[in-house]
Amino acid sequence: MDLAKKKFGLMLSTGPDRPANLDAAVGLSDAALARGAQLYLYLIDDGVRALDDPRVGALADRGAKLFVCAYGCQKRGVPLRDADRVTYCGLVVLTDLINGTDRFVALN
Repeated sequence: MDLAKKKFGLMLSTGPDRPANLDAAVGLSDAALARGAQLYLYLIDDGVRALDDPRVGALADRGAKLFVCAYGCQKRGVPLRDADRVTYCGLVVLTDLINGTDRFVALN
């Protein structure tokens, strides 16, 4: 299946303390980008802590659109940074991603 121009949305709500979910998110994201999909990654709740994982930053460097819940960062003391690679936003953007992608996967 040709994934070029297809939009793939992925949400991660668990932190690095659940490495299987982070590994799955990175693996799915890598595969989607390698096959030409447009990747939209949304980090929410404890998932905002995945910003410290260099693999997540590498996804943004490869063209993934990285969205991070600003409220989740505030509640967990995660500083807002990398504004050139990360869009800090709220649940309205998450709703738009769910509705606007061809496929959406949530890892909880």
